Amino acid sequence: MKIARFRTRNGDVQVGKIVGNTAYELTEYCAQVDCLGKLVAADVTIFDRLNAVPLKGLTQYDLDDIQLLAPVTSPSKFLAIGLNYESHAEESRRIGVQPAQSQIWFNKQVSCIVGPDEYIDRPPVVEQLDYEAELGLMICRRGRNIRPEDALDYVAGYMIVNDVSARDWQKRSPTWTLGKSFDTHGPIGPWLVTPEEVGDPQDLAITLKVNGELRQQANTAQMIHDIRAQISYLSEVMTLMPGDIIATGTPAGVGVAMEPPQFLDEGDIVTIDIERIGQLSNTVRTNLFSGAGK
Repeated sequence: MKIARFRTRNGDVQVGKIVGNTAYELTEYCAQVDCLGKLVAADVTIFDRLNAVPLKGLTQYDLDDIQLLAPVTSPSKFLAIGLNYESHAEESRRIGVQPAQSQIWFNKQVSCIVGPDEYIDRPPVVEQLDYEAELGLMICRRGRNIRPEDALDYVAGYMIVNDVSARDWQKRSPTWTLGKSFDTHGPIGPWLVTPEEVGDPQDLAITLKVNGELRQQANTAQMIHDIRAQISYLSEVMTLMPGDIIATGTPAGVGVAMEPPQFLDEGDIVTIDIERIGQLSNTVRTNLFSGAGK
């Protein structure tokens, strides 16, 4: 099932199931509509129950007539792994970034989240704005010390993440957090796709284009640390909570590693496609002030 949050033409925010080019409204079956993470936190079986609702009789919307919103808005954590494709690790070595032997994790502050078609801001203090196409996932239930063989049982669904990075700010801090957390630098969406529809998450084609030019192309099979290993590793340190977002790494092709480097600027359109997930597109704007939105 593809489950989305969206705004209708009259301004109402709804939760719905996406089938083809149609959104079927399911809001009456949901306790909350502001964050899909809150739905699974209240009831881990909610997506199964929503999927079982007959489509006949539900209010329908054409996708062209609604605004898709970020499916998750208030996770307790937004975690991302660095240098998790060998191709990206290799291009990073060429520019002086040495990978560690263990998994490399950093925070993206949750205030960076925006949805499909919302702007990515390039504030004046950022000179090196970059993109990173990633498969993202949302945790469905509380877990600590999770065994790798059990890890996928903790996944509510998958989405696309653009780990937008202010490279100049990233270099200033060993933790990378500031360079990864500017407002609007966490586009996610376009919806959440439940595991039974995705199938094997380690066999998904992923591409990123800037203004139609192909920059990144890979398959999630090429991850160094697979999703099971990532979830298990994180849970050795912290309790994973329903709604938490994990971004699973980006392949080669980032702007900072190009010769010469190619950073994002006003009007650039960044489009990510992941097989069996969908497409996420966002436009860059130069913003003299902080804050998100269209």
